[in-house]
Amino acid sequence: MQDHPMPEAAQSPNAVGLTAEVTRVAGSSLRALLFYGSQLVNARPGRASAWDLVVIVEDYRSFHRALCAAGHHRRPAWLLTLLGHLLPPNVMAFTPADPDLPLAKCLVVSVSDFERAMSPAASDHFLKGRMVQQVAVLWASDTSAEHWAHDVLARARGDVLDWCAPWLPAEFTASDLARTFLSVSYGAELRPEGGERVEQILSAQQPFLRDAYEVVLDHAVRAGTVVGVAPGRFRLSEFPTRRHHNRVERYFLRSKIRSTLRWFKHIVTFNDWLTYIQKKVERRTGLQIEVTKWERRLPLILLWPKVFYVLQHRDGVPSKNAPAPTAQPSDPASSGTE
Repeated sequence: MQDHPMPEAAQSPNAVGLTAEVTRVAGSSLRALLFYGSQLVNARPGRASAWDLVVIVEDYRSFHRALCAAGHHRRPAWLLTLLGHLLPPNVMAFTPADPDLPLAKCLVVSVSDFERAMSPAASDHFLKGRMVQQVAVLWASDTSAEHWAHDVLARARGDVLDWCAPWLPAEFTASDLARTFLSVSYGAELRPEGGERVEQILSAQQPFLRDAYEVVLDHAVRAGTVVGVAPGRFRLSEFPTRRHHNRVERYFLRSKIRSTLRWFKHIVTFNDWLTYIQKKVERRTGLQIEVTKWERRLPLILLWPKVFYVLQHRDGVPSKNAPAPTAQPSDPASSGTE
């Protein structure tokens, strides 16, 4: 039950190959495999960018045991399982056995944690901000699991009007709604990309976002939370109260804190995480960041000046107080993983 035509990328040899390898390794622990991100929507991915997958598992222990038994992680399964319950999801690199297939960046989450993350009771925005965009269900364990995945995603899209209401213009279209929630979602994390990335993502998936959120707005009109003012134009039936605004701002503050704390998990769960981040920063910002031997050994102590440097230079406007790590214009021929 695909709620929008399956994008070409989701039917490509890379998608088919990655699906086969992940399902083979995960076995019966896998409920569904979702595909999202720049490779799906063709939002200027690098030629060696990772493919973004959400791996929804029945339970963490079975999946991590299978993953480690197949030689896909250097950490023990018990540690990955423990971390899976702490600030889910686990963000992991999956390197296929087939050298012709790309690296996959996998968000590993249990069925129950995925349902919670997509609901109004979500602890943070990490998964929801990604899943309310275009997502393809690459694989499901059976027809009921496929229907379940689409239903959970649809409910998450229906919740968008609540958490982005304080930032909506007085009148808006489905495209305005999409632009607003993308801006709000990107602001919920410390990211290397500047503001132009929102417009790139919006442009890349415009047909899907327009169609999907016209459906959301039609449902909202019938529910009375939105009023149609002209064909394709809407307004909220009630302006968000200060209490509503404060609730949503607390949610996003909590989300940013939790997202930043996940960095410490990524060091453990994501094989060769520093090289991945370095290449992504180079590709997204146009800066080439040199990471020294000591910075690799003690990243949590020594890398902070370069983190702040990237955040201050990501829009191409240097700050007077920015630290000065080694940084050069990026070589257009350089490539790395997403």
